[in-house]
Amino acid sequence: MLNRSLASQAVRCCVAFLSALILLGFAQPAQAFNNPELLPDEPTSVIDLANSLASVQQIQLDQSLQDFEDETGWKLRVLTQYEQTPGRAVKEFWGLDERSVMLIADPRGGNLLNFSVGDAIYAMLPRTFWIELQTRYGNQFFVRDNGEDGAITQALESIEVCLRRGGCNVVPGLPQEQWVLTLITSIVGGVVCGFASHPRKEGQAIAWQWILIFSPLWGILFIAFGIGPVVTRTSDWIPLTRNIAGFLIGAIAAYLVPLLKDSSEPEGEM
Repeated sequence: MLNRSLASQAVRCCVAFLSALILLGFAQPAQAFNNPELLPDEPTSVIDLANSLASVQQIQLDQSLQDFEDETGWKLRVLTQYEQTPGRAVKEFWGLDERSVMLIADPRGGNLLNFSVGDAIYAMLPRTFWIELQTRYGNQFFVRDNGEDGAITQALESIEVCLRRGGCNVVPGLPQEQWVLTLITSIVGGVVCGFASHPRKEGQAIAWQWILIFSPLWGILFIAFGIGPVVTRTSDWIPLTRNIAGFLIGAIAAYLVPLLKDSSEPEGEM
């Protein structure tokens, strides 16, 4: 059985995902400002107005982003803000274009991270990628456990990995919270399959026709929601094996429970 920790992680992941959808669907665009006086005098890839990064981290990140740009030609920039923002002035300061990504970290909202993405990058990393990236690393639970600096650096690492690969449809890596959800859907899919396979005629071992009838339901739960997110995000066979085992255990348990119940009932008198 899943313990309370796994259930809690699943709830946290659901809340984070719903929060991101609400923000993306209902948040009104912020008023555009133009405050060039907030920009630094020297060229830099990181403007940390919210003090989300330590001085050493800022220096290291600035150098890392510059090295990445020299190597690949893709421009990554980081802006953290809280009560003040340079607004439109930052676009000219950095020369942002279609090959640029600006990560904006603002802790005032429900999600820390936002992204300004160039058109050329959207061809490699679709909008669904950015929604998942924001949901995974910008949610309040991840920021609480890893800090704002951890959310910023790990989001940037995912972007760099995908740009080096030539594109990604999903964010690489399988966090434990997301794996828990895939395990739950695999088990539920197995339970549906197991109940469908319960014999309904005397002398029948497995009701194959009912398995086929219910295949769209347990197939979606197991294959689309249980296996798909795992194989597209990691090559590690352990979570995949666990999900398959969860499906089989759920199916066997759901198949045996009605049989055990029938065998325990006393036979009626003649």
